Amino acid sequence: MTTTVSPASGLRTPRPWLMLAVGVLAQASTTVVVSTPVFLIPLLHSVRGLSLAQAGLLAAAPNLGMVLALVAWGAATDRWGERRVLVAGLLVTAVAVVAAGFVSGYLALGLLLVAAGIGAASTNAASGRVVVGWFPRERRGLAMGIRQSCQPLGVAVAALAIPPLVAAGSLAPAMIFGAVLVAVSAAACALFIVDPARPQRLRVEGVSDSPYCRDGTLLRIHLVSILLVVPQFTLSTFGLVWFIAELHWPAPAAGIVVAVAQLLGAGGRVGIGILSDRLGSRLRPLRWVAIVGIVLLLLTAASGALELGIAAAACYVIASCVSVADNGLAFTAVAEFAGPHWSGRALGAQNTGQFLAAAIVAPAVGALIGAVGYAAAFALVAVAPAIAVPLVPSALREGSSSWNGRGGG
Repeated sequence: MTTTVSPASGLRTPRPWLMLAVGVLAQASTTVVVSTPVFLIPLLHSVRGLSLAQAGLLAAAPNLGMVLALVAWGAATDRWGERRVLVAGLLVTAVAVVAAGFVSGYLALGLLLVAAGIGAASTNAASGRVVVGWFPRERRGLAMGIRQSCQPLGVAVAALAIPPLVAAGSLAPAMIFGAVLVAVSAAACALFIVDPARPQRLRVEGVSDSPYCRDGTLLRIHLVSILLVVPQFTLSTFGLVWFIAELHWPAPAAGIVVAVAQLLGAGGRVGIGILSDRLGSRLRPLRWVAIVGIVLLLLTAASGALELGIAAAACYVIASCVSVADNGLAFTAVAEFAGPHWSGRALGAQNTGQFLAAAIVAPAVGALIGAVGYAAAFALVAVAPAIAVPLVPSALREGSSSWNGRGGG
Protein backbone atom coordinates (compact mmCIF):
# COMPACT_ATOMS: atom_id res chain seq x y z
CA MET A 1 0.00 0.00 0.00
CA THR A 2 1.39 3.42 -0.97
CA THR A 3 0.30 6.93 -0.16
CA THR A 4 0.84 10.23 -1.88
CA VAL A 5 -0.11 13.74 -0.88
CA SER A 6 -0.36 16.79 -3.16
CA PRO A 7 -0.09 19.95 -1.06
CA ALA A 8 -1.52 23.33 -1.94
CA SER A 9 0.95 25.28 -4.01
CA GLY A 10 2.85 28.44 -3.19
CA LEU A 11 2.72 30.81 -0.25
CA ARG A 12 -0.32 32.83 -1.42
CA THR A 13 -3.33 32.89 0.90
CA PRO A 14 -6.15 30.88 -0.68
CA ARG A 15 -9.35 32.92 -1.08
CA PRO A 16 -11.98 30.56 -2.50
CA TRP A 17 -14.48 33.18 -3.63
CA LEU A 18 -11.76 35.25 -5.31
CA MET A 19 -10.47 32.13 -7.04
CA LEU A 20 -14.01 31.33 -8.14
CA ALA A 21 -14.28 34.81 -9.67
CA VAL A 22 -10.95 34.34 -11.46
CA GLY A 23 -12.07 30.94 -12.69
CA VAL A 24 -15.29 32.46 -14.06
CA LEU A 25 -13.25 35.15 -15.84
CA ALA A 26 -10.91 32.56 -17.35
CA GLN A 27 -13.69 30.25 -18.51
CA ALA A 28 -15.82 33.13 -19.79
CA SER A 29 -12.94 34.58 -21.79
CA THR A 30 -12.21 31.25 -23.47
CA THR A 31 -15.94 30.82 -24.11
CA VAL A 32 -15.90 34.15 -25.95
CA VAL A 33 -13.06 32.82 -28.11
CA VAL A 34 -14.75 29.48 -28.76
CA SER A 35 -18.10 31.16 -29.49
CA THR A 36 -16.75 33.88 -31.77
CA PRO A 37 -16.91 31.75 -34.97
CA VAL A 38 -20.59 31.06 -34.25
CA PHE A 39 -21.34 34.77 -34.54
CA LEU A 40 -19.36 34.97 -37.75
CA ILE A 41 -21.88 32.65 -39.44
CA PRO A 42 -24.13 35.48 -40.76
CA LEU A 43 -21.05 37.19 -42.28
CA LEU A 44 -19.61 33.96 -43.70
CA HIS A 45 -22.96 32.71 -45.02
CA SER A 46 -24.79 35.85 -46.19
CA VAL A 47 -21.85 38.04 -47.23
CA ARG A 48 -19.00 35.69 -48.16
CA GLY A 49 -21.14 32.96 -49.69
CA LEU A 50 -20.26 29.93 -47.55
CA SER A 51 -23.00 27.35 -47.08
CA LEU A 52 -24.44 26.86 -43.62
CA ALA A 53 -22.66 23.51 -43.40
CA GLN A 54 -19.31 25.13 -44.32
CA ALA A 55 -19.79 28.03 -41.92
CA GLY A 56 -20.87 25.54 -39.24
CA LEU A 57 -17.67 23.57 -39.82
CA LEU A 58 -15.58 26.68 -39.10
CA ALA A 59 -17.76 27.40 -36.06
CA ALA A 60 -16.98 23.88 -34.81
CA ALA A 61 -13.20 24.23 -35.21
CA PRO A 62 -12.49 25.45 -31.63
CA ASN A 63 -14.66 22.64 -30.27
CA LEU A 64 -12.59 20.15 -32.27
CA GLY A 65 -9.45 21.57 -30.67
CA MET A 66 -10.98 21.17 -27.24
CA VAL A 67 -11.90 17.55 -27.98
CA LEU A 68 -8.27 16.82 -28.89
CA ALA A 69 -6.88 18.31 -25.68
CA LEU A 70 -9.35 17.99 -22.82
CA VAL A 71 -8.22 14.65 -21.40
CA ALA A 72 -4.55 15.62 -21.77
CA TRP A 73 -5.12 18.89 -19.90
CA GLY A 74 -7.07 16.97 -17.24
CA ALA A 75 -4.20 14.53 -16.74
CA ALA A 76 -1.76 17.47 -16.61
CA THR A 77 -3.92 19.07 -13.92
CA ASP A 78 -3.90 15.87 -11.86
CA ARG A 79 -0.11 15.80 -12.10
CA TRP A 80 1.09 19.42 -12.07
CA GLY A 81 -1.76 21.39 -10.54
CA GLU A 82 -4.44 23.80 -11.60
CA ARG A 83 -2.55 27.10 -11.67
CA ARG A 84 0.19 26.03 -14.11
CA VAL A 85 -2.31 24.44 -16.46
CA LEU A 86 -4.58 27.47 -16.49
CA VAL A 87 -1.79 29.95 -17.23
CA ALA A 88 -0.17 27.79 -19.93
CA GLY A 89 -3.45 27.04 -21.71
CA LEU A 90 -4.64 30.65 -21.68
CA LEU A 91 -1.36 31.86 -23.18
CA VAL A 92 -1.63 29.28 -25.99
CA THR A 93 -5.18 30.50 -26.68
CA ALA A 94 -4.17 34.17 -26.81
CA VAL A 95 -1.37 33.55 -29.32
CA ALA A 96 -3.55 31.40 -31.59
CA VAL A 97 -6.43 33.89 -31.59
CA VAL A 98 -4.22 36.85 -32.46
CA ALA A 99 -2.75 34.89 -35.37
CA ALA A 100 -6.25 33.89 -36.55
CA GLY A 101 -7.16 37.54 -36.98
CA PHE A 102 -4.51 38.13 -39.63
CA VAL A 103 -4.50 35.02 -41.84
CA SER A 104 -5.96 34.73 -45.32
CA GLY A 105 -7.79 31.61 -46.33
CA TYR A 106 -10.32 29.55 -44.46
CA LEU A 107 -8.06 26.52 -44.02
CA ALA A 108 -5.49 28.54 -42.07
CA LEU A 109 -8.27 30.21 -40.10
CA GLY A 110 -9.76 26.84 -39.24
CA LEU A 111 -6.42 25.40 -38.10
CA LEU A 112 -5.72 28.37 -35.85
CA LEU A 113 -9.21 28.14 -34.37
CA VAL A 114 -8.46 24.48 -33.61
CA ALA A 115 -5.25 25.60 -31.86
CA ALA A 116 -7.22 28.20 -29.88
CA GLY A 117 -9.60 25.46 -28.80
CA ILE A 118 -6.66 23.29 -27.69
CA GLY A 119 -5.47 26.07 -25.38
CA ALA A 120 -8.98 26.95 -24.20
CA ALA A 121 -9.57 23.35 -23.09
CA SER A 122 -7.20 23.92 -20.17
CA THR A 123 -9.77 25.99 -18.29
CA ASN A 124 -12.48 23.34 -18.28
CA ALA A 125 -10.97 20.72 -15.98
CA ALA A 126 -8.57 22.97 -14.07
CA SER A 127 -11.00 25.68 -12.98
CA GLY A 128 -13.58 23.03 -12.09
CA ARG A 129 -11.08 21.29 -9.82
CA VAL A 130 -10.39 24.58 -8.05
CA VAL A 131 -14.08 24.88 -7.19
CA VAL A 132 -14.48 21.28 -6.02
CA GLY A 133 -11.20 21.43 -4.09
CA TRP A 134 -11.86 24.66 -2.18
CA PHE A 135 -15.63 24.52 -1.55
CA PRO A 136 -17.46 22.10 0.80
CA ARG A 137 -20.06 19.77 -0.69
CA GLU A 138 -23.01 21.73 0.72
CA ARG A 139 -21.88 24.83 -1.21
CA ARG A 140 -20.46 23.16 -4.32
CA GLY A 141 -23.73 23.30 -6.25
CA LEU A 142 -23.88 27.07 -5.77
CA ALA A 143 -20.16 27.53 -6.47
CA MET A 144 -20.19 25.29 -9.52
CA GLY A 145 -23.38 26.94 -10.77
CA ILE A 146 -21.60 30.29 -10.60
CA ARG A 147 -18.54 28.80 -12.29
CA GLN A 148 -20.66 27.20 -15.02
CA SER A 149 -22.46 30.50 -15.62
CA CYS A 150 -19.31 31.58 -17.41
CA GLN A 151 -20.36 29.65 -20.52
CA PRO A 152 -23.63 31.51 -21.18
CA LEU A 153 -22.00 34.75 -20.00
CA GLY A 154 -19.22 34.26 -22.54
CA VAL A 155 -21.72 33.49 -25.29
CA ALA A 156 -23.73 36.58 -24.33
CA VAL A 157 -20.62 38.78 -24.51
CA ALA A 158 -19.78 37.31 -27.92
CA ALA A 159 -23.37 37.79 -29.15
CA LEU A 160 -23.26 41.48 -28.25
CA ALA A 161 -19.65 42.25 -29.21
CA ILE A 162 -18.80 40.18 -32.29
CA PRO A 163 -21.45 41.31 -34.84
CA PRO A 164 -20.56 45.02 -34.56
CA LEU A 165 -16.82 44.24 -34.45
CA VAL A 166 -17.00 42.41 -37.80
CA ALA A 167 -19.55 44.77 -39.39
CA ALA A 168 -16.83 46.23 -41.62
CA GLY A 169 -15.99 42.76 -42.97
CA SER A 170 -12.68 42.14 -41.14
CA LEU A 171 -12.24 39.34 -38.62
CA ALA A 172 -9.24 40.94 -36.87
CA PRO A 173 -11.11 43.17 -34.37
CA ALA A 174 -13.15 40.22 -33.09
CA MET A 175 -10.06 38.06 -32.66
CA ILE A 176 -8.08 40.78 -30.90
CA PHE A 177 -11.01 41.35 -28.53
CA GLY A 178 -10.96 37.69 -27.51
CA ALA A 179 -7.17 37.62 -27.16
CA VAL A 180 -7.18 40.60 -24.78
CA LEU A 181 -9.77 38.94 -22.54
CA VAL A 182 -7.76 35.71 -22.45
CA ALA A 183 -4.47 37.49 -21.69
CA VAL A 184 -6.04 39.36 -18.76
CA SER A 185 -7.42 36.03 -17.47
CA ALA A 186 -3.97 34.41 -17.67
CA ALA A 187 -2.48 37.20 -15.54
CA ALA A 188 -5.27 36.89 -12.97
CA CYS A 189 -4.80 33.10 -12.73
CA ALA A 190 -1.06 33.52 -12.22
CA LEU A 191 -1.65 35.98 -9.39
CA PHE A 192 -4.59 34.50 -7.49
CA ILE A 193 -5.10 30.77 -8.14
CA VAL A 194 -3.83 28.44 -5.39
CA ASP A 195 -3.87 24.69 -6.03
CA PRO A 196 -6.10 22.93 -3.47
CA ALA A 197 -4.47 20.32 -1.25
CA ARG A 198 -5.22 16.73 -2.20
CA PRO A 199 -6.05 14.27 0.59
CA GLN A 200 -3.86 11.27 1.25
CA ARG A 201 -4.13 8.69 -1.49
CA LEU A 202 -4.30 5.01 -0.64
CA ARG A 203 -3.30 2.44 -3.23
CA VAL A 204 -3.46 -1.31 -2.96
CA GLU A 205 -1.00 -3.09 -5.23
CA GLY A 206 -2.73 -4.83 -8.12
CA VAL A 207 -6.07 -3.07 -7.51
CA SER A 208 -7.13 -0.18 -9.74
CA ASP A 209 -8.38 2.96 -8.01
CA SER A 210 -10.14 4.11 -11.18
CA PRO A 211 -13.74 5.24 -10.53
CA TYR A 212 -14.62 3.78 -13.93
CA CYS A 213 -13.96 0.30 -12.53
CA ARG A 214 -16.55 0.65 -9.74
CA ASP A 215 -19.73 0.83 -11.85
CA GLY A 216 -21.18 2.54 -14.90
CA THR A 217 -22.34 5.74 -13.16
CA LEU A 218 -19.66 8.03 -14.58
CA LEU A 219 -20.09 6.66 -18.09
CA ARG A 220 -23.85 7.21 -17.92
CA ILE A 221 -23.39 10.81 -16.78
CA HIS A 222 -20.95 11.36 -19.66
CA LEU A 223 -23.48 9.96 -22.15
CA VAL A 224 -26.37 12.01 -20.75
CA SER A 225 -24.26 15.16 -21.00
CA ILE A 226 -23.34 14.39 -24.61
CA LEU A 227 -27.02 14.07 -25.51
CA LEU A 228 -27.98 17.27 -23.69
CA VAL A 229 -25.27 19.21 -25.52
CA VAL A 230 -27.16 18.71 -28.79
CA PRO A 231 -30.03 21.15 -28.03
CA GLN A 232 -27.69 23.52 -26.20
CA PHE A 233 -25.35 23.99 -29.15
CA THR A 234 -28.14 23.88 -31.72
CA LEU A 235 -29.84 26.85 -30.11
CA SER A 236 -26.67 28.84 -29.41
CA THR A 237 -25.14 28.16 -32.85
CA PHE A 238 -28.17 28.74 -35.07
CA GLY A 239 -30.33 31.06 -32.98
CA LEU A 240 -28.87 34.27 -34.39
CA VAL A 241 -29.03 33.22 -38.03
CA TRP A 242 -32.55 31.76 -37.47
CA PHE A 243 -33.90 35.10 -36.30
CA ILE A 244 -32.16 36.98 -39.12
CA ALA A 245 -32.66 34.67 -42.10
CA GLU A 246 -35.93 32.89 -41.24
CA LEU A 247 -37.86 35.28 -39.01
CA HIS A 248 -36.44 38.42 -40.70
CA TRP A 249 -35.33 40.20 -37.56
CA PRO A 250 -32.67 42.93 -37.79
CA ALA A 251 -29.25 41.69 -36.68
CA PRO A 252 -28.97 43.94 -33.57
CA ALA A 253 -32.36 42.80 -32.27
CA ALA A 254 -31.50 39.15 -32.92
CA GLY A 255 -28.19 39.59 -31.10
CA ILE A 256 -29.99 41.05 -28.10
CA VAL A 257 -32.39 38.08 -27.92
CA VAL A 258 -29.49 35.60 -28.03
CA ALA A 259 -27.58 37.59 -25.40
CA VAL A 260 -30.62 37.79 -23.09
CA ALA A 261 -31.10 34.02 -23.43
CA GLN A 262 -27.51 33.41 -22.42
CA LEU A 263 -27.57 35.87 -19.51
CA LEU A 264 -30.74 34.31 -18.13
CA GLY A 265 -29.16 30.90 -18.67
CA ALA A 266 -26.27 31.96 -16.47
CA GLY A 267 -28.71 32.80 -13.69
CA GLY A 268 -30.48 29.50 -14.25
CA ARG A 269 -27.25 27.58 -13.70
CA VAL A 270 -26.72 29.29 -10.38
CA GLY A 271 -30.33 28.68 -9.34
CA ILE A 272 -30.31 24.99 -10.17
CA GLY A 273 -26.96 24.65 -8.40
CA ILE A 274 -28.54 26.05 -5.23
CA LEU A 275 -31.47 23.65 -5.69
CA SER A 276 -29.09 20.70 -5.98
CA ASP A 277 -27.39 21.74 -2.72
CA ARG A 278 -30.76 21.84 -0.92
CA LEU A 279 -31.85 18.51 -2.38
CA GLY A 280 -28.46 16.93 -1.70
CA SER A 281 -28.61 15.56 -5.24
CA ARG A 282 -27.17 16.54 -8.64
CA LEU A 283 -28.89 13.71 -10.54
CA ARG A 284 -32.56 14.35 -9.75
CA PRO A 285 -32.50 17.92 -11.11
CA LEU A 286 -30.47 16.65 -14.09
CA ARG A 287 -33.37 14.38 -15.08
CA TRP A 288 -35.87 17.24 -14.65
CA VAL A 289 -33.83 19.47 -16.96
CA ALA A 290 -33.86 16.83 -19.69
CA ILE A 291 -37.65 16.38 -19.49
CA VAL A 292 -38.44 20.11 -19.57
CA GLY A 293 -35.98 20.57 -22.44
CA ILE A 294 -37.99 18.24 -24.69
CA VAL A 295 -41.17 20.29 -24.26
CA LEU A 296 -39.45 23.62 -24.82
CA LEU A 297 -37.69 22.51 -28.00
CA LEU A 298 -41.02 21.41 -29.47
CA LEU A 299 -42.65 24.71 -28.51
CA THR A 300 -39.78 26.64 -30.09
CA ALA A 301 -40.12 24.63 -33.29
CA ALA A 302 -43.90 25.13 -33.41
CA SER A 303 -43.75 28.90 -32.83
CA GLY A 304 -41.11 29.22 -35.53
CA ALA A 305 -43.11 27.16 -38.01
CA LEU A 306 -46.13 29.40 -37.41
CA GLU A 307 -43.90 32.50 -37.78
CA LEU A 308 -45.00 33.87 -34.41
CA GLY A 309 -42.03 36.15 -33.90
CA ILE A 310 -42.54 37.22 -30.29
CA ALA A 311 -43.65 33.74 -29.20
CA ALA A 312 -40.66 32.23 -31.01
CA ALA A 313 -38.31 34.61 -29.21
CA ALA A 314 -39.87 33.82 -25.82
CA CYS A 315 -39.71 30.06 -26.40
CA TYR A 316 -36.14 30.34 -27.68
CA VAL A 317 -35.02 32.29 -24.61
CA ILE A 318 -36.61 29.83 -22.15
CA ALA A 319 -35.41 26.78 -24.10
CA SER A 320 -31.88 28.19 -24.18
CA CYS A 321 -31.95 28.76 -20.41
CA VAL A 322 -33.00 25.19 -19.76
CA SER A 323 -30.58 23.74 -22.31
CA VAL A 324 -27.57 25.06 -20.38
CA ALA A 325 -28.86 24.22 -16.89
CA ASP A 326 -27.54 20.66 -16.88
CA ASN A 327 -23.86 21.49 -17.26
CA GLY A 328 -23.07 22.47 -13.69
CA LEU A 329 -25.06 19.55 -12.28
CA ALA A 330 -23.27 16.98 -14.42
CA PHE A 331 -19.87 18.62 -13.94
CA THR A 332 -20.18 18.60 -10.15
CA ALA A 333 -21.49 15.04 -10.11
CA VAL A 334 -18.57 13.84 -12.23
CA ALA A 335 -16.00 15.50 -9.95
CA GLU A 336 -17.64 14.08 -6.82
CA PHE A 337 -17.92 10.55 -8.19
CA ALA A 338 -14.36 10.60 -9.58
CA GLY A 339 -12.69 11.85 -6.39
CA PRO A 340 -9.70 14.19 -5.96
CA HIS A 341 -7.13 11.98 -7.69
CA TRP A 342 -9.18 11.21 -10.81
CA SER A 343 -11.33 14.30 -11.23
CA GLY A 344 -8.98 16.00 -13.71
CA ARG A 345 -9.12 13.06 -16.10
CA ALA A 346 -12.83 12.45 -15.49
CA LEU A 347 -13.70 16.10 -16.11
CA GLY A 348 -11.50 15.98 -19.21
CA ALA A 349 -13.44 12.95 -20.43
CA GLN A 350 -16.73 14.69 -19.57
CA ASN A 351 -15.87 17.72 -21.63
CA THR A 352 -14.34 15.69 -24.43
CA GLY A 353 -17.66 14.01 -25.03
CA GLN A 354 -19.54 17.30 -24.84
CA PHE A 355 -17.28 19.18 -27.22
CA LEU A 356 -17.09 16.24 -29.61
CA ALA A 357 -20.87 16.39 -29.76
CA ALA A 358 -20.68 20.17 -30.19
CA ALA A 359 -18.17 19.81 -33.03
CA ILE A 360 -20.59 17.44 -34.78
CA VAL A 361 -23.72 19.48 -34.02
CA ALA A 362 -22.71 22.62 -35.94
CA PRO A 363 -22.15 21.07 -39.40
CA ALA A 364 -24.71 18.28 -38.92
CA VAL A 365 -27.56 20.50 -37.79
CA GLY A 366 -26.55 23.08 -40.38
CA ALA A 367 -27.01 20.43 -43.06
CA LEU A 368 -30.26 19.28 -41.43
CA ILE A 369 -31.62 22.83 -41.47
CA GLY A 370 -30.68 23.08 -45.14
CA ALA A 371 -32.66 19.91 -45.83
CA VAL A 372 -35.82 20.31 -43.69
CA GLY A 373 -35.82 23.90 -42.41
CA TYR A 374 -35.30 25.40 -38.97
CA ALA A 375 -38.58 24.38 -37.34
CA ALA A 376 -38.37 20.70 -38.29
CA ALA A 377 -34.69 20.57 -37.34
CA PHE A 378 -35.39 22.01 -33.87
CA ALA A 379 -38.16 19.45 -33.38
CA LEU A 380 -35.89 16.58 -34.40
CA VAL A 381 -33.21 17.78 -31.97
CA ALA A 382 -35.69 17.06 -29.13
CA VAL A 383 -34.97 13.37 -29.70
CA ALA A 384 -31.61 13.79 -27.92
CA PRO A 385 -32.96 14.81 -24.47
CA ALA A 386 -35.71 12.21 -24.87
CA ILE A 387 -33.03 9.50 -25.11
CA ALA A 388 -31.14 11.06 -22.16
CA VAL A 389 -33.99 10.89 -19.63
CA PRO A 390 -33.88 7.13 -18.88
CA LEU A 391 -30.07 7.14 -18.89
CA VAL A 392 -29.71 9.52 -15.90
CA PRO A 393 -28.40 7.37 -12.99
CA SER A 394 -30.52 6.95 -9.90
CA ALA A 395 -29.95 9.56 -7.21
CA LEU A 396 -29.35 6.69 -4.79
CA ARG A 397 -25.92 6.24 -6.38
CA GLU A 398 -24.80 9.61 -5.05
CA GLY A 399 -24.09 8.01 -1.69
CA SER A 400 -21.09 6.33 -3.33
CA SER A 401 -19.47 9.60 -4.42
CA SER A 402 -15.72 9.70 -3.76
CA TRP A 403 -15.32 13.41 -3.00
CA ASN A 404 -18.13 14.15 -0.54
CA GLY A 405 -16.10 15.70 2.25
CA ARG A 406 -15.52 19.35 2.97
CA GLY A 407 -13.33 21.43 0.74
CA GLY A 408 -11.19 24.33 1.85
CA GLY A 409 -13.73 27.10 1.36
